[in-house]
Amino acid sequence: MSTDVTENAPVESAPGAPAGHRFGLPTATALVIGSVIGTGVFALPTALAPYGPISLVAFVLVTIGALALAVTFGALSKRVPGSGGPYLYARDAFGEFGGFLNAWSYWITAWVGNAAIVVAWVGYVEVFWNTDHTKVWSIALALVGLWLPAVVNLSGLRNMAITQVVTTVLKFVPLLFMATIGLLFIKAHNFGPFNASGTSAGSAISAAAAIALFSYLGIETATVAAGRVRDPERNVARATVLGTIGCALVYILGTLTVFGTVSNAALQKSSAPFTDSANAIFGGEWAGDTVAIAAIVSGLGALIGWTMIVAEMPMAAAKDRLFPAAFARTRRGIPAFGIVASTALASVLTVVSYTRFDKVFTTLVLLSVLTAVVPYIFSAAAQLYWLVTRGRQTRWPHLIRDCGVSALALVFSFWSLAGSGYQAVYYGMFVVLLGLPVYIWLKTERHEFGETPIVPDEVDDRTHLPVPAPR
Repeated sequence: MSTDVTENAPVESAPGAPAGHRFGLPTATALVIGSVIGTGVFALPTALAPYGPISLVAFVLVTIGALALAVTFGALSKRVPGSGGPYLYARDAFGEFGGFLNAWSYWITAWVGNAAIVVAWVGYVEVFWNTDHTKVWSIALALVGLWLPAVVNLSGLRNMAITQVVTTVLKFVPLLFMATIGLLFIKAHNFGPFNASGTSAGSAISAAAAIALFSYLGIETATVAAGRVRDPERNVARATVLGTIGCALVYILGTLTVFGTVSNAALQKSSAPFTDSANAIFGGEWAGDTVAIAAIVSGLGALIGWTMIVAEMPMAAAKDRLFPAAFARTRRGIPAFGIVASTALASVLTVVSYTRFDKVFTTLVLLSVLTAVVPYIFSAAAQLYWLVTRGRQTRWPHLIRDCGVSALALVFSFWSLAGSGYQAVYYGMFVVLLGLPVYIWLKTERHEFGETPIVPDEVDDRTHLPVPAPR
């Protein structure tokens, strides 16, 4: 199978990446789909079940917002080229502190999200092994699920690209099956009360939307790794939008199938809802086991993609001296320190979550959503800010359209923030604001105060660490 990795492509390297290792539209789209469709979608129906079918309304609204964000990211990638995604866009519009805050928040999103993905992944592994969900073995499985993708990424970009394409195909096919053929087996009585939350419709939709947004985290991954994409001005935007549309179709229809084939009461207790749905459709365990295998493959693919992304943005920020210098360290063009450090943090959080939280997956989902919304807000605001101040040469119909899309993405991001819940907001803002001492330390090390022009450091060929540029 072609992985679309191009040798000797005449494009600018990503920071620290050896020239020539690039991938085109198919792999860039696979990176988006592979990062977005992890095990989150396979566990999502259980997390949404307490709200009932009204959560499908939230899913549709989240999909509209996600598409607005995808179009916004596509436009930003053309205007601000290079790896780094939301970090670059915030830095371009709001200066170095805005860039740092986005890099910090997105980095947290990535490794917290990996912890959430691996928790859902364990639920499907335990369809076959550790079926009694012994906590010690669940933690051991989770650690394997975190460190195996790290090893794949550390082995090189080509291995990552091959694995990403293969796992994307293997997981997309069964999900597409559930989202099409599965619709024929829906029974109305399985849906239960339309609003099962016991709260108002508005509150239920808002809360369900915050959980559903987790399904779309990763639509920006092609922009984060833009420096590794061939012809990024064309391919990054297309991969972002195409990947989001593909995910939206299987998400909404697949969740509808699960809601209509498994009773709401059973769904709330399920650790592998798509497996239960497949078993209900075909009346045996073989179908559910097949879906469970697809979920396991899907989770590994997502973790492999996110393990690369978790180190890309800190590396871009470290090159600009806005993140600790160690994150710029590379091995064969791979940001090794960022991968190892972020995987270690995700491992610690996973262990803590299994031992401290009752609803492990939902807690981690809401925390990662909140930290992700911060870069989304800054990115949408950066595009809107640029359109209002510098986009006046654009034709008026196009300007109005682009401003409308950016404004919708911004409003959607704030709405998602509001639905995260007080606990997620408390913990999320706490970890985001922990970046302030880090920023102060970085500025103190450079003997700087206030905003200073960003002059990227050169990288020492021997140590692979930034060498401060003369000032």
